[in-house]
Amino acid sequence: MTRATTWFFRAAAAWTGAGLLAGLYYRELTRSTGHPSGTQLAVAHTHLLVLGTVFGLLFLVLERQYDLSRSKLFPGLFWTWIAGTAVTAGSQVFKGSLQVLGSAAADSKAIAGISGLGHITLTVAFVLFFLALRSRLKADVSAPHAELVSEAF
Repeated sequence: MTRATTWFFRAAAAWTGAGLLAGLYYRELTRSTGHPSGTQLAVAHTHLLVLGTVFGLLFLVLERQYDLSRSKLFPGLFWTWIAGTAVTAGSQVFKGSLQVLGSAAADSKAIAGISGLGHITLTVAFVLFFLALRSRLKADVSAPHAELVSEAF
């Protein structure tokens, strides 16, 4: 297993654990307070599992197939994805917890701003991902119909 596949595997496994813990935290906090659903806390579980686990496994498969880590954009892609997922889900857990606890601070513009920064960071990660994948598709001359791929880009 290469260093990059190890990173993607470990990251996907860690995001799975974080997603499951977020789901458990949501269930227990809302149950103990009697708060109905419909808070930001309710979507943190799903965001962690999709942005962390599913994308981590997708990146792992594409790394195995196309050696994404050979792209000069790879380190930026990896760490930007990690940071964007952490900030986005972290702000959801924080704001959602405040909502469940009935705090007026849940409507803070600062929290919304931090969440927005997380989403912007994820956007940058996805742009880096597509650029890295495009560069590796161009470089993959051994693939069937490689000339068609290079002409398309």
